[in-house]
Amino acid sequence: MRALIQRVSRADVVVAGRQTGAIGPGLLILICAMAGDTEAEADKLAQRIAKLRIFKDEAGKMNRSVTDIGGACLVVSQFTLAADTSRGNRPGFSTAAAPDLGNQLYQYFSGALRGLGLPVENGEFGADMAVSLINDGPVTIWMDTADRP
Repeated sequence: MRALIQRVSRADVVVAGRQTGAIGPGLLILICAMAGDTEAEADKLAQRIAKLRIFKDEAGKMNRSVTDIGGACLVVSQFTLAADTSRGNRPGFSTAAAPDLGNQLYQYFSGALRGLGLPVENGEFGADMAVSLINDGPVTIWMDTADRP
């Protein structure tokens, strides 16, 4: 699975004029299930993100996790993280999981974060979404479960 994680002061997502999720301080997580991914990858990624120390401590160093600060997560599906731009000017997305599996793993990932005690809000899988955020720092981190054993 791939994730683009942004430390935010606040973030929200709107679908067809209706807000589906909003958080204060925490993480905006754009997530993409890749072909061949399983719940095991979703669990690993959720655990890594919950422990990721990118929030400032009393000394101003990035030494605290979203769990440590009592923050929340806004999880938004984004299959375009699977973009292959190696050929031509139009990206290909054949490495993304099929929509049914992508949605299943998106929902599972959100549940895994909740299981770790994090408040989680969501976008709407497959919808045209408007995502707003105040990136704190800015701090933006890329994670891919394929990069680690």
